[in-house]
Amino acid sequence: MRIELLNSVETFIEGLNEKEIAKVIRTIELLEEFGNKLGMPHSKHIANGLLELRIRGKREIRIFYCFSKNKAVLLHAFIKKTQKTPIKELNKAITAKDDL
Repeated sequence: MRIELLNSVETFIEGLNEKEIAKVIRTIELLEEFGNKLGMPHSKHIANGLLELRIRGKREIRIFYCFSKNKAVLLHAFIKKTQKTPIKELNKAITAKDDL
């Protein structure tokens, strides 16, 4: 499956440390290989066609994505600091999805 990253996601990834970048790349490669068959612990359905890639480590990294025209589009990324996903981060992903 083809993967498309929005510029904001690329910028976010570039700001991570080497170990985190390696984990993100590996998880994106899993998405590329397994597509919509990728499940927990790497991917979780959120709502209305919005999913999240889950990268575990010292810092919890989340990348919201959706499927569009036979590709996965990575919409928004952030460091998760609380148990519950902040609504602000979710809204950014929804806005990016609506803009596709």
